[in-house]
Amino acid sequence: MATLEEIQQPIADKVRRYETFITEILHSDSGYVSSICNYILANRGKQMRPLLVLLSAALHGEIGTRSYLGASLVEMLHTASLIHDDVVDEAFVRRGAPSVNALWRSHTAVLIGDYIFARTYHVCMEQGGDDMLSEATRSVHEMSEGELTQTELSESLRMTRELYLDIIYKKTASLLAACGAIGAISVNATPEQIKAMRDFGTNLGIAFQIKDDILDFSPMEVTGKPMCGDMRERKITLPLLYVLENSSEAEHGKLIGKLSDIRQRPANVDYLARTVRERGGLEHAATVMTQYRDKALTSLENYPESPVRESMRRFANFVLERNK
Repeated sequence: MATLEEIQQPIADKVRRYETFITEILHSDSGYVSSICNYILANRGKQMRPLLVLLSAALHGEIGTRSYLGASLVEMLHTASLIHDDVVDEAFVRRGAPSVNALWRSHTAVLIGDYIFARTYHVCMEQGGDDMLSEATRSVHEMSEGELTQTELSESLRMTRELYLDIIYKKTASLLAACGAIGAISVNATPEQIKAMRDFGTNLGIAFQIKDDILDFSPMEVTGKPMCGDMRERKITLPLLYVLENSSEAEHGKLIGKLSDIRQRPANVDYLARTVRERGGLEHAATVMTQYRDKALTSLENYPESPVRESMRRFANFVLERNK
């Protein structure tokens, strides 16, 4: 499997410039604010979203300030949403390190999330990035709507395939769609090229979330997260949904009963996870994930061979092959 370092090789110098750019954007005259922002920057994840913006830009032109603006916009939107998620979930660890919520408490975490959100918006507007903001703001409201819908359904324990795909588009794929589109927009690509990149991000984002749903069944030693965390929150994701779709009425009722009582009876997790594995839920999810990856790759078919195009293909494969 290609590493992210190998994938970014054709634009490695631009990625290094982006690191300087994002640090400058989050600079504050307040030492307190700067110390929190520096901690956040030092503990970022794989930074797949800004990399997708920069690859999309490089596929259509020369990466410049607008591309860095777009990359910082989507990365900081994602970062702010994770900080707020940790407050809501009362989570004290993020990517193996103490969360902002743990180190500075909820009040400060909410405010720093707001600061990051507003700061990146302000800089983008100041530097003429209104067209990229339109893409980003759409993804923000879709992400919020997706999370709210999933919360409502986890209480009622209702789920269909149509609802599942709508939720994962909104909560995950919409931002990756924005990444692809914003990269192309930043270098003045054509409307057809912008749509191709938006489609690439959409399909890859759906594959990305299905991969997360599969990884949720892996032990903590592999992913760094508690196994079956979604199930413990009574969320029905594709592996379990497949089993429910292919169960008799009596079996369906039994499984939903186990899920309904999961907070009072944690042992139900083992039963449901074993059932998903035995009934082919993980294999089915992997098949659907691959189909969406393949749909993403069709968006690259009209582009000539180049190192950047190859990196985008390898980026799509990385989404499927990662183990966390």
